Amino acid sequence: MAQSWLMELANGIGRFFLNPLVYWAIILSIVVSYKRIKRERNHFGLKIFDIFSEWKNTWLVSMMFGIVLSVITIGAGMVFSYEAIMLLAGLTILLSLSMRLTLLSPVYTIGITFLLLLLSPFVLENQSFIDVNLFSAPNFTGLSLLLAVLLSAEAFLLRRHNRNATFPDMELGHRGTWIGIHHLKKMTLIPFFVLIPSGPITSIAPFWPYFSVGGETFSLMLVPFLIGFDYTVRGSMPENAARRLARPTHMLSLVTLLLAAGSVIIGWLALAAIVAGIIGREYLSFKHRTAEQKKTPFFTRNTRGIKVLAIIPGTPADRLGILVGESITKVNGKKIDRIEQFYYALQGSGAFFKLEIIDDNGEVRFLQSALYEEDHHELGVIIADRRYRDSQLA
Repeated sequence: MAQSWLMELANGIGRFFLNPLVYWAIILSIVVSYKRIKRERNHFGLKIFDIFSEWKNTWLVSMMFGIVLSVITIGAGMVFSYEAIMLLAGLTILLSLSMRLTLLSPVYTIGITFLLLLLSPFVLENQSFIDVNLFSAPNFTGLSLLLAVLLSAEAFLLRRHNRNATFPDMELGHRGTWIGIHHLKKMTLIPFFVLIPSGPITSIAPFWPYFSVGGETFSLMLVPFLIGFDYTVRGSMPENAARRLARPTHMLSLVTLLLAAGSVIIGWLALAAIVAGIIGREYLSFKHRTAEQKKTPFFTRNTRGIKVLAIIPGTPADRLGILVGESITKVNGKKIDRIEQFYYALQGSGAFFKLEIIDDNGEVRFLQSALYEEDHHELGVIIADRRYRDSQLA
């Protein structure tokens, strides 16, 4: 038996690379990064973050939840049909064609897959091209449990946003002036093992597998699950907005988990879990959007210095520890409130410069360093003054 399990683990990993979602995830990441870099060049005149930055700092959460889900699916004997797994992969690819990462939340990919499987008998019986039994005996309880756990993974990814690692952007405000905004945007691939019907693995206990879709032998498959989100932040610090979004998302995942667990006894609670997940996620997104629209723009021009919208990684500003949201008020004792003043003050400072910065608490701190010839002419500081393209046309 142990040999069969080891062989199936290897075969399950091999089946991972037969799933088109693996290769689509790489293509999607490249396209999303390219579009983001194009916007950065258009708004700021340069690339701020490298390609694949949307995947950065996600692999720990990905591997952690992949292991947790594998333990749950194999330990509980959660069997999914191969057709249902391919339907989920195909639907994920279809939703991501819009290049909107917010549609890659598990409440949409798993939720819509669940509803399609629920309605498939009524649709398939009225046509003659596809086998009526293509999606027979779907594992609704298993899908609702997956949604709950993966929604928790989305909340963990939200919490892992570093202060200087959110993606800056610009848009026209209500008064016709350019304001800075940020995108809380991440995507990652979570691999986990599931059981599929037919194979060398046989039952290891009288109650196992508990969530079966028929059959007495099984195989293993390593399933890729693509998860993503994209929230726009206008009126607050992105890091604070991420925490505010993560808390209710965790609560929503707990509610869906309780409903999904209850569906083991009362079957229709699986549908209740899916509906609660979709409605809850839509409500959280709506609440976030309306709250941000009502707030005064956080990253906008002011008379108390220049507010830092972003820091280019690897530049002097990054090495000195300048943070997004702080305000630079003086360079070598000279007051500044525009990026041009900042630039000319740096150029006239010689080999060394000294900055006066106001932090989150309104307290002043000082930074000083040498200025080298190869350093970025503005130290790698990005502010929401005006678009690069507009300044070129002026």
